[in-house]
Amino acid sequence: MRSDPTCPRCGRAVHAPNLWSSAWECAVHGPVAPLHEVRRATSATLQALVTTTRVPVWIPWPLPAGWLVTGLAHAGDERTGAVASVVGLSGPAPLGGVGELAVVAEDMGIGVGARLAGLEGPDPGEGFDEHPADGKVRFDGHEIALWTLNAGRQRAVYVGEALGRWIWFVFGSADQGIAMCEVSGLRDLRDLTGDAEARLALDPPFGALSPFLTRELAPRS
Repeated sequence: MRSDPTCPRCGRAVHAPNLWSSAWECAVHGPVAPLHEVRRATSATLQALVTTTRVPVWIPWPLPAGWLVTGLAHAGDERTGAVASVVGLSGPAPLGGVGELAVVAEDMGIGVGARLAGLEGPDPGEGFDEHPADGKVRFDGHEIALWTLNAGRQRAVYVGEALGRWIWFVFGSADQGIAMCEVSGLRDLRDLTGDAEARLALDPPFGALSPFLTRELAPRS
């Protein structure tokens, strides 16, 4: 049984469009793009996402050693398509234990990345990029600049802009952020809908559902 959509910023229930409004409404944040439940990453759920999304579906590529894709989520409806995508990944943390990472692509003002990072607003906030970038990743021959954010809840957070949308890397704890050193490049999983050569070059491994992603994006009262 699937859960009802929720607010991408706070997790509260949202009211569906009606005769008076075409938007989903949160009692706290007003019109929002509805966030759908986190789903286990499989070939079928990934295919459903990449064929309907308006935004990239990012994955570090190559993946850090031993890491798996462990969850998918998106915000949006049938009218808009996905305006935010979330890819959860899990694997061995550099300092021991299990590492958790959420990679978010979203239109400005949606708020999924900020929620995972523990920030109040829907976006990174003014001034985050006023100093030299703290890191870079490559996509399609270009470098994407990333900045660290001083986020709450003991997260390690990197954020930047790619293809006109926010891109967020949110690690499950501050010490896991060292794993960002193992991320040198990105691929867009929408390539899976391309030609045979592109599909063969991108074959992500799947794992059990991420407890970090399901906990942080769970509905709230």
